[in-house]
Amino acid sequence: MVPILEVVLVVVPALLVVPFTTIAERKTMASMQRRLGPNIVGYYGLLQAFADALKLLLKEYVAPTQANLILFFLGPIITLIFSLLGYAVIPYGPGLSIGDLNLGILYMLAVSSLATYGILLAGWSANSKYAFLGSLRSTAQLISYELILSSAILLVVLLTGSLNLTINVEAQKIVYFVLPLLPIFIIFFIGCIAETNRAPFDLAEAESELVSGFMTEHSAAIFVFFFLAEYASIVLICIFSSILFLGGYLTFFSISYLINTVYLLGFELNFIETNINIFTILFEGLIYSLVLGLKSSLLIFVFIWVRASFPRIRFDQLMSYCWTILLPIVIGFIVLIPCIVYSFSILPTNFYLI
Repeated sequence: MVPILEVVLVVVPALLVVPFTTIAERKTMASMQRRLGPNIVGYYGLLQAFADALKLLLKEYVAPTQANLILFFLGPIITLIFSLLGYAVIPYGPGLSIGDLNLGILYMLAVSSLATYGILLAGWSANSKYAFLGSLRSTAQLISYELILSSAILLVVLLTGSLNLTINVEAQKIVYFVLPLLPIFIIFFIGCIAETNRAPFDLAEAESELVSGFMTEHSAAIFVFFFLAEYASIVLICIFSSILFLGGYLTFFSISYLINTVYLLGFELNFIETNINIFTILFEGLIYSLVLGLKSSLLIFVFIWVRASFPRIRFDQLMSYCWTILLPIVIGFIVLIPCIVYSFSILPTNFYLI
């Protein structure tokens, strides 16, 4: 019963954050383009995404007559499941994760790669040239930029000596990796945008060329699965980026020290005296989660900012940018950074043990 409750406590907020992410995107882009954005449904337009979801759920579902119906339905489900599986290894605080795997980073890469199969199945099974071309583009794009992401992550692992996400966070207590690895962080973030099919790299669902890409023939409730999967992946990749480069849940001050200081200054309430351990644990968990949420929200804002600022590029330019510009730069850093680390004898202890 407890494992099921843990999964529900992680998955339900992950699904609930999606509508508020879409509202934030629409309001932010509206502000950048001198528009109002949604402001009628609910206070400040906060219920607009729920109204859109209700509209989609109440629509009649129409499936193509020549489609492979089993794969047609299975594709969006696979994409949503694998976009949510990544939340299982995210550390929201010290020890606050469903599974604290020693191979957590490898698990994240594997899960994000498997989500490509859902897109490929959905596009191929629809028996539509637009959907098929969109799925082919998306598959080629995701496979190409996966190499950039894994290469950038390799350099982070080189500094920590572990594939465990919690160890990667704790290794940033002195300095966040975004400072010594700023060029790698920029390349990694570009790869994240392409990996999540976001503008200006949303060639798989380019409206001007492919109607809606691999989602062209999907409608009503089954379309909601793709919608949830896309934004859940955006939130997940932003959390993952903040864990690898921005210190994750780490703060600039010790939370335990702050609580003990408040306690020693004279706020000796009976509740705190008798329940100091419970109070400390709950307060620490809340602060850690808020810090991780704020850092991830900042990266989500940059995602939206990029979409509102840059025009969409052609598909051949996208692939050429990956293979002829980003990949040589990353390979150069893969050669340079180990040399620097070895020269200053700052290799992690795990490497010396090997």
